[in-house]
Amino acid sequence: MSAPTASPPLARLLEHTADVVQAVRGGRSLADLLPALPAPLRPGVQALAFDVLRRLGAALEVRARLAPKTPPPAVDALLVSALALLWPPAPGQAAPYAEHTLVDQAVSAARARVPAAAGFVNAVLRRFVRERDALVSVASHAPVAAWNHPSWWIEKLRRDWPQSWQALLRAAAERPPMTLRVNRRRRGGADYVRHLASLGIAAQCLSEPALQGQAVVLAEPRPVPQLPGFADGEVSVQDAAAQRAAPLLLGLGAGTGAPALRPGARVLDACAAPGGKTAHLLECAELDLWALDVDARRLARVRDNLERLRLKATLKVGDARQPSAWWDGRPFDAILLDAPCSASGISRRHPDVRWLRRADDVHRLAQLQSQLLEALWPLLAPGGRLLYATCSIFRDEGQHRVDAFLQRLGAGAARSDPRAPGHLLPLADNSAAGVRAEPLPDGFFYALIEKT
Repeated sequence: MSAPTASPPLARLLEHTADVVQAVRGGRSLADLLPALPAPLRPGVQALAFDVLRRLGAALEVRARLAPKTPPPAVDALLVSALALLWPPAPGQAAPYAEHTLVDQAVSAARARVPAAAGFVNAVLRRFVRERDALVSVASHAPVAAWNHPSWWIEKLRRDWPQSWQALLRAAAERPPMTLRVNRRRRGGADYVRHLASLGIAAQCLSEPALQGQAVVLAEPRPVPQLPGFADGEVSVQDAAAQRAAPLLLGLGAGTGAPALRPGARVLDACAAPGGKTAHLLECAELDLWALDVDARRLARVRDNLERLRLKATLKVGDARQPSAWWDGRPFDAILLDAPCSASGISRRHPDVRWLRRADDVHRLAQLQSQLLEALWPLLAPGGRLLYATCSIFRDEGQHRVDAFLQRLGAGAARSDPRAPGHLLPLADNSAAGVRAEPLPDGFFYALIEKT
């Protein structure tokens, strides 16, 4: 039997965490950065980087007070990473490391990367530990530090949701649940929960009717390859909010907004990668489904997901805005447009997003969403349906986008089904959609548009 692999030293994890944080601040995403790390370091660096990015606004505010002259980028990234990890944990949570351990290892990381800065890093961090309560209190008066989001993001939420913007920002600070979608071709959600219980894994099946009894939340996250039945195609990882897409488009269950599609219906998933919704559609119904994506590498992930689940679809590489390059001219009975967006509804799950986005990105993405709607609408058969979805809580990418599209189509050309949920907000009392769910789902928007 081989000896267990030792955990990497914290100092080394902090070095790479600082590199990742510096790269995110420079405009690169965690999705690109984390896979490039050495495999033994990846889980530890990911966990630390997520914690840092969830408190980056506060850490930057305190660093500016303790070191008004911005240090060199590598030193600054290490400092703000350590300050974020030294931040007081939320009620009910434990600090990831003892203060003296974190300070000592951060200084060791500085000594390895920028030896001349080790004393400076030591002095700043020790002062923060001594004066932490006072510094945290002062920093909390700055909105970016209090909410750990850019100021433009905070103001946009305040305008869009004046009654609940603070609750939305608090929700973005929480760790997201690990939610699974049980493959209904293989077993039911309740049956899978019982199977997990027999293995000593605590989980619950969400009872919301729109989820068709297939959504299961784990009490504690687990590495995906270790999920019972994952390799055999019994389950996939997908948030509860995203699991509403397939039933809505297919017309499954009461209140979904449309009659059920006939078997063999011709369906287009227009922005398919990485394939979660593609697979869910095929788990739920027999379809002639096309999965389209502009990126061939991302489309390969769709193929891999379908192979694991033993499902089949026609895969097409192409730009949804240019159907002439890939469409065969036969209309679709239904189209899913899960449009590129700001991802503002999933910033708790992807904490780098809030620091990567810029205020003008929302306008640019809204234009792209309108172009996609305009290009795909002619591909829909008369009487067909298009489900427009974004993982955004910004109105410009949700209801405002659909209202503008319907206005351009003109009266009588289309109908927006009022039973589609619209904006789903990650709130305990989701008054915008009339939905209550614990744990909180991601933020999403859904509109079901019928071609009349």
